Amino acid sequence: MASPDLAAHLSSLLPSSHPQLRDQVLPKLLACIHDIANTLRTSPSVTQIGTANAFGDNQLNVDVLAEGCIRKTIASCPSIVTASSEEDPIEKASTPSSSPGDEKYTLAFDPLDGSSIIAPNWSVGTIIGIWDSTSALHQPPSTHQIAAILGVLGPRTTAIVALRLPGTQGTCFEIGYSAAGTMQVVRPNIKLTDPTALKTRYFSPANMRAAADEPKYLHLITRFVKEKYTLRYSGGLVPDVVHALVKGHGVYISPVTAQSEAKLRRLYELAPIALVVECAGGVALDSATGDRVLERCVRDTDERGGLICGNGDEVEQVRRALIEG
Repeated sequence: MASPDLAAHLSSLLPSSHPQLRDQVLPKLLACIHDIANTLRTSPSVTQIGTANAFGDNQLNVDVLAEGCIRKTIASCPSIVTASSEEDPIEKASTPSSSPGDEKYTLAFDPLDGSSIIAPNWSVGTIIGIWDSTSALHQPPSTHQIAAILGVLGPRTTAIVALRLPGTQGTCFEIGYSAAGTMQVVRPNIKLTDPTALKTRYFSPANMRAAADEPKYLHLITRFVKEKYTLRYSGGLVPDVVHALVKGHGVYISPVTAQSEAKLRRLYELAPIALVVECAGGVALDSATGDRVLERCVRDTDERGGLICGNGDEVEQVRRALIEG
């Protein structure tokens, strides 16, 4: 059976509601992922440009190029009325004209996640959260963040899309791109599977240096090794999480310890990742508190947290190991 094209798939998911989201916002943002990938492929080098974003992070030329691609897309979608990003983390009106109809969306995005591994040409990603509101701040993520996109920029360009309207269970699917940018739904329903039925089980431990100072984390990593889990960790949040979604199993851990503070920004990384994982049937918790990531409103664009995400039973084992000890 031929894979459905994007328009047909979105029409099946949103037949009568959210027409701007269905016909403009999601298709244009997904097309933008292909544009960012082409921009990276034609950039002859990766260099610091001598400036920093508002968080103090040094900016790369490719960060700015990816940001520009998404901002251009935002300007073509009147229903996206507000936007902020890791490169420009202040929510600003994105268009002088009013949104058509009742649809008003806010975008919160990380244009290029994986700056530390992009120079050696490893896979990196783009993270986008779509909020059904004129602001993503002080809103319950579980009800107001209704869609998320994880763009994987590597040898192939792909995108994982999560869509969950209030009162629905949500869905997660994968988009593939042709060389010309034609989009096709290559997996219409992504679900994490029962790991007990799998021969290979995966773990992805971020910041392994923290294990030198935190016995709980060292013990957890040692247990994974003793139980013959397969290590899959590239240092890129998006490709490492997407690996689990492709294989049907995996657990990703970004710890928070006394010596290693939380690194992942809730608005631009944690919330979109959590929506994708939950829509695929998984669990996403803050590794510092054990709380569900999407239970907590984001009050500031620089709020940070840790992350445990993946299959529910694996996440629970990690939560107990790190928090209850």
